[in-house]
Amino acid sequence: MPNKPWLKEYPAEVPPTYEYPKRNLAHFLVDSASAHPDRIALEFLGKRINYRSLLASSRRFANALLRLGVRKGDRVAVMLPNCPQGVIAYYGTLLMGGIVVMTNPLYMPRELEHQLRDSGAKVIVTLDQLVGRVKKATAARPLDHLIVTTIQDYLPFPKNLLFPLKQKKEGKYVKIDYGGNVHAFRELLNRSPADAEEVSVDADRDLALVQYTGGTTGLAKGVMLTHSNLVANTIQSRLWCYRIESAQERLLAALPFFHVFGLTCLLNLGIYTAGTLILLPRYEPGQVLETIQKQRPTMFPGAPTMYIGLMNHPRIKEYDLSSIKCCISGAASLPHQVQERFETLTGGKLIEGYGLTEASPVTHANNIWGKRKNGSIGIPFPDTQARIVYPDSFEDVEPGEIGELAVSGPQVMQGYWNRPEETERVLRDGWLLTGDLGTMDDEGFCYILDRRKDLIIAGGYNIYPREVEEVLFEHPDVEEAAVAGVVDPYRGETVKAYIVLRQGASVGADDLKAWCKERLAVYKVPKVYEFRETLPKTMAGKVLRRKLIEEDEEKARTS
Repeated sequence: MPNKPWLKEYPAEVPPTYEYPKRNLAHFLVDSASAHPDRIALEFLGKRINYRSLLASSRRFANALLRLGVRKGDRVAVMLPNCPQGVIAYYGTLLMGGIVVMTNPLYMPRELEHQLRDSGAKVIVTLDQLVGRVKKATAARPLDHLIVTTIQDYLPFPKNLLFPLKQKKEGKYVKIDYGGNVHAFRELLNRSPADAEEVSVDADRDLALVQYTGGTTGLAKGVMLTHSNLVANTIQSRLWCYRIESAQERLLAALPFFHVFGLTCLLNLGIYTAGTLILLPRYEPGQVLETIQKQRPTMFPGAPTMYIGLMNHPRIKEYDLSSIKCCISGAASLPHQVQERFETLTGGKLIEGYGLTEASPVTHANNIWGKRKNGSIGIPFPDTQARIVYPDSFEDVEPGEIGELAVSGPQVMQGYWNRPEETERVLRDGWLLTGDLGTMDDEGFCYILDRRKDLIIAGGYNIYPREVEEVLFEHPDVEEAAVAGVVDPYRGETVKAYIVLRQGASVGADDLKAWCKERLAVYKVPKVYEFRETLPKTMAGKVLRRKLIEEDEEKARTS
């Protein structure tokens, strides 16, 4: 076992180890509803649902699934934006021992077909607007049941009456033919009892979630996460945010729950601490600013692009953001300038953390109210080990050398669903090889340079995109930047920068090249610059470098 220099950097309030309960993940909801039944659990576009009501609805959903023939271990897909129905379906499935498959509502039929077929899902819960896509995806292999809801199901009066009229006016109204294996969400709940249906689970072995990775490098893989994995990571996150007060916090849920970061650090953490989750079905900077001013959230986990979007909003200074106490940024690297400016605007703390789907997801974070280091992902969570290793030999690199980050802890997955060979490649004696290249300093702070697959090798030199992106982010006219390696007949690869400029800026490629030359070794300076309106991203805000490269390759083929 490695030594643990990071423990010296722990605040006195954070224990290095903890006894995690072995139980169903849904007990977070049961406990909070028992202790704080009248506390508001969810706020959704004016609708308020307390913990008593949320637990009752979740139990009704659990009983509805049992009536439909769903049994312990069966997979239930939930394809919804952040809305009450998604929370009810999630905890209801867990209560009856089912395995949740959280599914991106932006998926096209081909992507959805792979996920449903691979997981063997029997049921899907989705929006009326998405039914056509689901039916295309399941034409070859129909599901046992399709449970359909609409946004208006959980809108307050009179919004619930006006919503379908608005949809018809905009040509978005979808008529669903209920019957057979197509069920209305609200009717299923109304016809099911709210009696407790206690299904025993072996928390260390029984899966709570099959969570699919982004699939940016091929077909998405299902990550098997047990009840113990997710319970542990939720509690680890709570221990790290030690100033959180039970039944006091208000969490802004703009990060999607179908992404494991949003699932753990918003949904599970919010319910565990009896917080109020302010649900936003999609991220839109103006709406987020309005929501912060009116609803006064205290916590706002998110991706760097979310914070960047807020800070570059033309009316940012008109809003009072002072309710924000702490934010954990994940899914991508957090530029230091973004961190500093956001903290100045809010008076709260914004720290960078690190995780991956295979670890439920969080393994590292900077101290929120203690020592942190610029450019670092921080130090390992309680009960979490970290090493920097040579990926082939799995031996530790010399201190300060670059290697692959390996982690172990109670949050690490059981493996990939139906993929034993791929599981063996990344899990070794309880250690997870993350695929990320980085270093660890003598105090245990880790630094991620880049994904192994994103490393640029130009003229024999190793170039880490994140390092170049940090320099570009420092330029006052740059709003967003991504760097990738593109084919070069002489150097093998060359560095290309994809730039989104701030509104009104007119800086050119020569200016940015000169800026980089002053701050980077010459071989790291981007040779090619492409100015764009936007960068392709996942719903969690991670820039898809692979997509940028594919676009370039397609242009080269057709030119």
